[in-house]
Amino acid sequence: MRQFHREQPAAGTPESRLRAVREEIGRTGSYRHTPAELAYGAKLAWRNAARCIGRLYWRSLVVRDLRHLSAADDIAAECFEHLRLAGNGGRIRPVVSVFAPDLPGRPAARILNQQLVRYAGHRVDGAVIGDPAGAALAARARELGWKCAEDRFEPLPLLIQERPDERPHWYGLPDDTTLEVPLSHPDHAWFAELGLRWYAVPAISDMTLEIGGVRYPTAPFNGWYLGTEIGARNLADADRYDMLGTVAERLGLDTSSDRTLWRDRALVELNLAVLHSFQEAGVTVADHHTESERFLRHVAQEQRLGRPTPAEWSWIVPPVSGGLTPVYHRYYDPVDPEQRPAFLAREPW
Repeated sequence: MRQFHREQPAAGTPESRLRAVREEIGRTGSYRHTPAELAYGAKLAWRNAARCIGRLYWRSLVVRDLRHLSAADDIAAECFEHLRLAGNGGRIRPVVSVFAPDLPGRPAARILNQQLVRYAGHRVDGAVIGDPAGAALAARARELGWKCAEDRFEPLPLLIQERPDERPHWYGLPDDTTLEVPLSHPDHAWFAELGLRWYAVPAISDMTLEIGGVRYPTAPFNGWYLGTEIGARNLADADRYDMLGTVAERLGLDTSSDRTLWRDRALVELNLAVLHSFQEAGVTVADHHTESERFLRHVAQEQRLGRPTPAEWSWIVPPVSGGLTPVYHRYYDPVDPEQRPAFLAREPW
């Protein structure tokens, strides 16, 4: 509360508001943020996100105040609207949708998906078709009645649980909510034959937004993709789509020894394909060199304002060509696990 009033001088001094908050807590065990407090608190949570390289844009976050909604049907409908708003025809908007908070003795609904959009994984004859990271949720969705096509890039349904002792509800994603980019390569026509694609809006949905002691367990939020998240992790990791061997083979690389650096060469081409494809489709994506420079601009701005910029080095440094980026060659303010507002790993029911 004091931070809000300190950084928002137009809101006046905090004393009268603090008195009202204490009185409300005494009556109800909790308190309700004003719309301005909620909006600024959500933006501060992004500014404080130690693992995010894209914090330069924290002021641009669109905050949707949906605290009046707690039913699964309503949450699903607004999550779909979130994806439409964030997708914005390819010009991705940073958006957070804040639903009902936890209250004393009355936990709020939870979204069980890690992201609003993610691809399913289907276990068939000991192997996984699709994304192995989506296999567990896909199995649970099938138990609830979801019918899947066992496609490599099949969006998972949204699973929402209103209470810990209640059966989750599932909702298939409408076609107009899932903006996807088919992947091709600027120099290799065969790349399109691999049939790869990826979704445009990375909306995290399994974290709790905490502002001033109030916890919002359902507050999906998104920025836009850093290309390496797709090309160097989602499509390349051995426990995800594991595409490096396939790409290396099509490139004609010698894969007989690690010393040929075939993985490195395939990884660069895979990441180039991601950046090329998103650009051709008119969908926002950042490259790791530009975003690294922008992050240091953010750090410098915060330093001029006398504010620390906590950062986890291993998350800020990109997984491709890290030593070529300026974020690699420096230290950052230590992470304070008690810093709030924050997006936090959500506790189980």
